[in-house]
Amino acid sequence: MSSVRITSVLVANRGEIARRVFATARSMGLGAVAVYSDADAGSPHVNEADTAVRLPGNTPAETYLRGDLLIAAAKAAGADAIHPGYGFLSENAEFARAVQDAGLVWIGPPVRAIELMGSKVESKKLMDAAGVPVLKELDPADVTEAELPVLIKASAGGGGRGMRVVRALKDLPAQLAGARAEAASAFGDPTVFCERYLETGRHIEVQVMADSHGTVWAVGERECSIQRRHQKVVEEAPSPLVEKFGSMREALFTAAVEATAAIGYEGAGTVEFLADDKGGFYFLEMNTRLQVEHPVTELTTGLDLVELQLQIADGGALPVRQPVQRGHAIEVRLYAEDPAKDWQPQSGTVHRFEIPGIDTEFTVPVADRGLRLDSGVVDGSVVGVHYDAMLAKVISWAPSREAAARQLATALAKAKIHGVVTNRDLLVNVLRHAAFLAGDTDTAFFATHGLDTLSVPLASPDTERLSALAAALAQAAANRQSAKVNCALPSAWRNVPSQPQVKVFASESDVHKVDYRFTRTGLQSSFVERAELESATPSTVVLFVDGLRRRFDVARYGDLVCVDSVFGASNLTVVPKFVDPASVVAAGSLVAPMPGAVIRLGASVGDTVTAGQPLLWLEAMKMEHSIVAPAAGILTELPVSVGQQVDVGTILAVVTASDTEETP
Repeated sequence: MSSVRITSVLVANRGEIARRVFATARSMGLGAVAVYSDADAGSPHVNEADTAVRLPGNTPAETYLRGDLLIAAAKAAGADAIHPGYGFLSENAEFARAVQDAGLVWIGPPVRAIELMGSKVESKKLMDAAGVPVLKELDPADVTEAELPVLIKASAGGGGRGMRVVRALKDLPAQLAGARAEAASAFGDPTVFCERYLETGRHIEVQVMADSHGTVWAVGERECSIQRRHQKVVEEAPSPLVEKFGSMREALFTAAVEATAAIGYEGAGTVEFLADDKGGFYFLEMNTRLQVEHPVTELTTGLDLVELQLQIADGGALPVRQPVQRGHAIEVRLYAEDPAKDWQPQSGTVHRFEIPGIDTEFTVPVADRGLRLDSGVVDGSVVGVHYDAMLAKVISWAPSREAAARQLATALAKAKIHGVVTNRDLLVNVLRHAAFLAGDTDTAFFATHGLDTLSVPLASPDTERLSALAAALAQAAANRQSAKVNCALPSAWRNVPSQPQVKVFASESDVHKVDYRFTRTGLQSSFVERAELESATPSTVVLFVDGLRRRFDVARYGDLVCVDSVFGASNLTVVPKFVDPASVVAAGSLVAPMPGAVIRLGASVGDTVTAGQPLLWLEAMKMEHSIVAPAAGILTELPVSVGQQVDVGTILAVVTASDTEETP
């Protein structure tokens, strides 16, 4: 009987990680089986699989968290192994056990290792006993003023869900209740614990790989300190902090190997530490799965970690010598979210997704530098509300950290991402920030340098005005091109004085009333007086501005106009000449900023509320969002209930301002 057991792999996941595993499976000659919810029926990972199995429903609880359905899908499709990806059931010991009981190969660590590391409370005790430095666990009931601030963490999960920072004892009960509710929703376990919170810690993790023959690798470290809501945004290898302290790497690797060996681990895993600015570090947790940020390790070592996972699961042994790190890699997570609005997640259609200069997708570039894309979306993909808001990971690899940052920032700045608001401009601002380039990247990066500054659009107000002019000229060119009567003269050309053409566009920050006309001397506009037109087509406008030639690429999707240039992207909306009265809402109305589900109410009709008081909470894209009173007053309407699904623009509540004057 052949020792090879794996011939076809089902990925019990979705999006970019499913596509990532499929890429390696194909290169190894293995079959690829996808599963998909109804919301993911048009997802790229479904189309790329050899076979795809539908999981009826939309929510994770109905689909990707149903271990019984996933195992049944594997059997129906003839898969003999299951790769869990990350998130969902990837660190669920019961699912791993059920996979093996069903006669399938589990591409992950032993069930016992998952159990030991599955509880952050118990895992810290185990690591403490093994001699690995740990932060003291605090019982939430016994936290004192002297121990503040503290971090509440979910025992059973990660990814920032169930985490809260508490700086005042009076806030602890409410934050505990919220953390428990979120942990129960995300992981099915409400258990939480507290630990001391280091305001300016550095998040350092070590990638480990172990086989069943006794070999354990500490493959390399990564730094993931730049985070929002305790979720990583920028990751890199090697760590700037570890590079600063020569002896730190060896100590980290020793601790990681000891932690791995202590639990009889096999496969890919990550030992996470919180470090201080003096090189000291403390065990946080061990992720018993492949990490989101694994590409930076692949680029700096040349390894295919998924291939190693598959080989180890099939009984293979690691080579005696492990590769050394080369160069520097930086990964950014591109999210459909608006950082300037408290990281508000976005949904909708991704009309265009194009990042220039990409060398490879899901694999290591063959040269000594390059750009890699691991994406879950393509042109036309729909971003829904049921799953994480991450669209893609863009990874740069170069001989030096500075070169990697520059290469990645340039590619992102030139990317064309149409249809949903993203954190792209914030990522570029971070990569170009002096503190980042100096390696000063602790977990308080956004707080220290100001989210309002870091989230400033790349397109300046002047660039946005030029983009609005370009949008108007492109529309005129499109109208001329589609006209039934052919005319060689540009729209708005007059041989006598006349009124200009006017088009109105709205952006996030302004309304642009663009006027223009063409005369014998060329383009005239009081909106941008110094612009001269070289050429205009429905998709490209070239202007001379103050003697500089500037090109604008214009794309229109209904009333949405996306204008891209090397100076930044502008998203504009065509303002209609007449406003539909039905679209106007009453003063004091709070409308849903995103699609989501109402999960809690904070007030009742008739209550007196204060400005900023939470009235209800929405859950969207695995995150909670509070809807607060815009001003003091009376809550006069609350037309929603717990469990109700709402769309963007749905009226959630109405607050009527208090009448402070006495009635005569």
